[in-house]
Amino acid sequence: MANLKLAGVSKIYPSGKMALFNVNLTSPDGEFIVVAGGASCGKSTLLRIIAGLEEATTGDIYIGDKMVNDVDPKERDVAMVFGSNTLYPSLTVADNMAFGLKMRNVPTAVVNQRVKVAAEILGLTDVLYRKPKALTSSQRLLATYGRAMVREPKIYLLDDPLSGLDEKLRDQMRSVLINLQARVKGTFILATKNISDAMSMATKLVILKEGFVQQIDSPRNLYDYPANAYVGFFVGSPTMNLVQHVTIERDSDGTVYCLFDDKKLAVPQNIVDRWPTVGEYAGTGRQVTLGIRPEDIAVDAASPQVEGTVCGADTVDGRGLGEIDISKNVSLTVFLEKAVKGESHTLTIDLTHLYVFDGETQLTVLTRDGGYIADERNTDADFMPLTKAETEERIKQFSPPEKSAKNKKRR
Repeated sequence: MANLKLAGVSKIYPSGKMALFNVNLTSPDGEFIVVAGGASCGKSTLLRIIAGLEEATTGDIYIGDKMVNDVDPKERDVAMVFGSNTLYPSLTVADNMAFGLKMRNVPTAVVNQRVKVAAEILGLTDVLYRKPKALTSSQRLLATYGRAMVREPKIYLLDDPLSGLDEKLRDQMRSVLINLQARVKGTFILATKNISDAMSMATKLVILKEGFVQQIDSPRNLYDYPANAYVGFFVGSPTMNLVQHVTIERDSDGTVYCLFDDKKLAVPQNIVDRWPTVGEYAGTGRQVTLGIRPEDIAVDAASPQVEGTVCGADTVDGRGLGEIDISKNVSLTVFLEKAVKGESHTLTIDLTHLYVFDGETQLTVLTRDGGYIADERNTDADFMPLTKAETEERIKQFSPPEKSAKNKKRR
């Protein structure tokens, strides 16, 4: 197995379009890294660059302290697993798993032993001599894992391997991957847009947006201490409520309040203590964005702070959600099993768990406190993303020029 280091990796296509910008990542051996983000965020491109299937425009890639920029994919000693079924339909499970080793002229005895061990670990012993069409969906996926395992690579790269699975099978395969990584003690790097997958499997989570790294940390730290509003919104299911265009006031007794529309909420002292620049916002008109998670909102409980009307309903992970208008411009998503449109409810918000982001930069204004779990191996934890304006400027810089109307007409 091997450690991994990416130093300033960027990918700019010949068209001028940017896929990745200045990615820096250091990982010791044996971590389960998950790269997560929405569509076209660059997560699959990043895995392909590590594998050598695509070339980085700038930056260096190290596997086991060796720079591999100019090393062919087959010489990098990594195995890549895709979400789609990539088994050869004419070969048995055993032959599919052995295929890569045979192509490398590995002795037959070694091949057979590795296939046998992988099959035992994955529970495929009884189906080794069946062809893919005779397998269940889970067995086909396990066989693709087995094909990677028998190679005993330095790094396992998994490109959204759980996509398209139903929820029950998805949960089962999550457990398989977690146990497999622990069993082989390998470095796993998995790309996914599913935050539930990411949060349940990762020891280190990399959040990407439009090719830019937003934050790198453990799932728990990302949830409790997001570096910007995007991370706060993305990391969590259901997603965080974001209340924008909030101004700050401070009374003569020192109490800090956040104001939006006709609402005025007192900011708890534990949040004020983590906000060293609060004086730059109080009474200045400078705006912030508040982050409030649905799990921090109690419906029809004691000491309500606001009242609102149900305007929508949804479900997530089998739990009912209600969307409640609490003012002219603000609605909050809350857990509500029976959400009846037009029905009124009171809300009690646990503001001791409040998140605060600068309204312009979208970066957090809060420092970490004693709840942050530091890991000396995670040298990327102090990375701060670009501001909203800086990101937009880079995107503009690396966007292909639009074709003129005349050229479009010719096409």
